[in-house]
Amino acid sequence: MSVQLNPRTTHYEFLGPPGAFAISIGVPIMTYALYFGCSETSGGCPPKFASLSAVSDLVIHSVTSLDWWKGLWDTEAALIYLAWYTFCVVAWAILPGDQVSGTTLRTGEKKLYKINGAFLAFSTFLLALGVTSGIILRFGPESFTFIYNKWVGLTTASLVMAFVQATYCYAVSFNQGKLLALGGNSGNFIYDWYIGRELNPRIGSFDIKSFNELRPGLILWVLINISMVCEQATRRGGLTKVTDSMWLVLAFQTWYVADGLYNEPALFTTMDITSDGFGFMLSVGDLLWVPFVYSLQARYLAFHPVELGPLATVGILFTNLVGYYIFRTANGEKNDFRNGTNPKNLKFMTTKKGTKLLISGWWGRSRHPNYMGDLIMALAWSLPTGFDTPITYFYVTYFAFLLIHRQLRDDEACRLKYGEDWVAYKKLVPYRIIPYIY
Repeated sequence: MSVQLNPRTTHYEFLGPPGAFAISIGVPIMTYALYFGCSETSGGCPPKFASLSAVSDLVIHSVTSLDWWKGLWDTEAALIYLAWYTFCVVAWAILPGDQVSGTTLRTGEKKLYKINGAFLAFSTFLLALGVTSGIILRFGPESFTFIYNKWVGLTTASLVMAFVQATYCYAVSFNQGKLLALGGNSGNFIYDWYIGRELNPRIGSFDIKSFNELRPGLILWVLINISMVCEQATRRGGLTKVTDSMWLVLAFQTWYVADGLYNEPALFTTMDITSDGFGFMLSVGDLLWVPFVYSLQARYLAFHPVELGPLATVGILFTNLVGYYIFRTANGEKNDFRNGTNPKNLKFMTTKKGTKLLISGWWGRSRHPNYMGDLIMALAWSLPTGFDTPITYFYVTYFAFLLIHRQLRDDEACRLKYGEDWVAYKKLVPYRIIPYIY
């Protein structure tokens, strides 16, 4: 590719190479820390220690012990994870699918993506749920508690997979004819490996980035939650004894995943697909962070059951429904508009580039109303765990920082793209995520 198509990246994000290195190390550390800091094997959530010095001594003793490091690896868990990833690839390959076009690339071409049948990636999800349900019905809930029991080994296996994929994609990005991400061609190995150098890494028609965005980690998240339900059921005497809090978490997060999978075509207009390369940032996020961090609430409830009662259950359910309504209707307005339809006759402004920006409906209330819906749902997912520990609220706290960072990245990209038109747009839509607050 010519230098014009693949210009050198001159602007760093995440504080450049030092930030990329810190996050690359920090994400795995935080994933393990959330387990060892919130599990019955380590003594609670958080574990009870006499002092901070005792915590420090334990951490130092662990990380300086070769046996502790060996304990992070579980060959059987690694084979289970590999079998799961293979299942997802085979399902993508053999289930009937249609071809859809992505956005127009800088080369003028459009990539084709296979989406599985009328239900898109949803068909893989249904197949996985069918197999899981069959196992539980045939052998009982105790047969599906292995994820709870092999948590650390499965976490390590997913981390290894994320590292291998990021390294492979970085290496092949130097082959002739590759279209690089505008933000991932700095020339610095650490930064480009982390942020993603190639825009659309593929093996034949198999698109690595879009596949990882929706299937292996997202569906595994639900299967992990189901395993946590089975763990609690085994301890309490059957599925009828599972707490209302656990059912709420399972229902909320399963619905969220199902909704994302069913609306798979919307993925191809997101920043992850259109702008970001595929590096360790996306691979570790998709394969490790999403399934093993987002399932924290269900894992906590497996060993620390919480009974909510009818009033709390209804209140939390209402909170989640409000968040989902905002999230889905806002995304629906955006997708309809991008696809050339405007059923609600929403107002818009036209930029000098010819691009149309919505200024009414949800998108007139804030520049990222879908993020507001996401945050409300995130809160609803944490509330069922009660208030005995702040750790189970890590997800909503982290998610707030993530969405604010995404909003800042998006605003900066739009400022560079639209110039004075973006200044005018911000006057029409002044709030970033939450109207009258932020």
